[in-house]
Amino acid sequence: MLRHCFFFLCLLGMGIPLASAEEDRPNIVFIFADDQCFDTIAALGTEGIQTPNLDKLARRGTTFTHAFNMGSWSGAVCVASRTMLNSGRFIWNAKAIHNRSEAERKAGRWWGEYMKSAGYRTYMTGKWHCKANAEKSFDVARDVRPGMPNQTEAGYNRPTADGSDPWSPSDPKFGGFWKGGTHWSEVVADHADDFLKQASREDEPFFMYLAFNAPHDPRQSPAEYVNRYPLDNVAVPTNFLPIYPYAEEMGAGRQLRDERLGPFPRTHHAVKVHRQEYYAIITHMDEMIGRILKSLEASGKADNTWIFFTADHGLAVGQHGLFGKQNLYDHSVRVPLMVVGPNVKAGRKIPEPVYLQDIMPTSLELAGVDQPEHVEFHSLLPLLDGADSPYEAIYGGYLGKQRSIRADRYKLIVYPEAKKLRLYDLQEDPLEMNDIADEVANRALVRDLFGQLEVLQRQMKDDLNLSSLRPE
Repeated sequence: MLRHCFFFLCLLGMGIPLASAEEDRPNIVFIFADDQCFDTIAALGTEGIQTPNLDKLARRGTTFTHAFNMGSWSGAVCVASRTMLNSGRFIWNAKAIHNRSEAERKAGRWWGEYMKSAGYRTYMTGKWHCKANAEKSFDVARDVRPGMPNQTEAGYNRPTADGSDPWSPSDPKFGGFWKGGTHWSEVVADHADDFLKQASREDEPFFMYLAFNAPHDPRQSPAEYVNRYPLDNVAVPTNFLPIYPYAEEMGAGRQLRDERLGPFPRTHHAVKVHRQEYYAIITHMDEMIGRILKSLEASGKADNTWIFFTADHGLAVGQHGLFGKQNLYDHSVRVPLMVVGPNVKAGRKIPEPVYLQDIMPTSLELAGVDQPEHVEFHSLLPLLDGADSPYEAIYGGYLGKQRSIRADRYKLIVYPEAKKLRLYDLQEDPLEMNDIADEVANRALVRDLFGQLEVLQRQMKDDLNLSSLRPE
């Protein structure tokens, strides 16, 4: 009773009419993958992968086919992505508050705090990787995980040139996802089931933040899932390269942890092994998501629940000669984003560009919270009703080493240290294989995109000076 009284006082203090407080507010379930590329869901056109439960979400709801992460100020891209998500701030403004995230939370400028203030019972389990206190960000937090499960030295530079492999994705002796005795993806599903059983007996709306560590490396899953992907059936990406020509200058060279997972130069066999394990852990996670969806149905709360599924960023796993996510190609900045909820159109695809962090202000709008002034991302609800994207172009940045802009059908990537511009026609070349920046016919286009990028930099408070690379 006291909680509901506090909720009504908060609504009045935020200027929300009491009548809206009395309406039946929806539950919100946010399911978050780690390192999952946009092209790893069968229902969205990916051959060779098994994702029956994510396929069901795609059929039940609406998919934003062009959802992006802005990049990172850190080699751990997930840190930047998750700080943007929970703070609502664009990349460089999120960096500015990153080290004082706990103070932001205490001041109420944090996703979980807004949901609590709106009268939601808030719940979290899984990967956090923010500097705010997870246990205080939510009413209940269980098994809060670090950035990644422990990797072992045997998990790097594999498989070897002769085809031998010292590591196994299914052997618990390597720890990682097996640490504690139960695979971490299964723990997320177990905890979600426990919470939903409790929620079924309560009236207050709930907000669940379910953050898998999968499919981040070490990409471990039970042998039965790996066996679903015989190596002969795993395709080498069409945009495979043995070595990416600007890897060192762009900050994704041989010393970067993510890139050391596979041998140099990249081989077809090594890439197939890593993609086999990537697909297997995604399929295992998909089964856990299926368990969560069944628990939601069993709770009796599903009809008044919004479900959001996305990932913090993508992953290369052999595309362009890269293994990590520290690059601005679509395989690393573009993610799946599905929305299921009351009156959300089933089986619809929206190609308008958005950021994955738009889920945060969307949930605030659903909860009846006025968008705070510091939240720079935008609600997806207008787009679900047919509006155009609020973003004229998509910005990308990584450290001081990479910048990009995606506008209409073109993407321009800038490597300051290599003094190189790369231009891709995403309509004709969706795998970003043919750099057309140096073609005479594209000089005006490159100048225009570069100018738009500099405008975005100013808007983003990005102080990286690119003037020496400005096209004449």
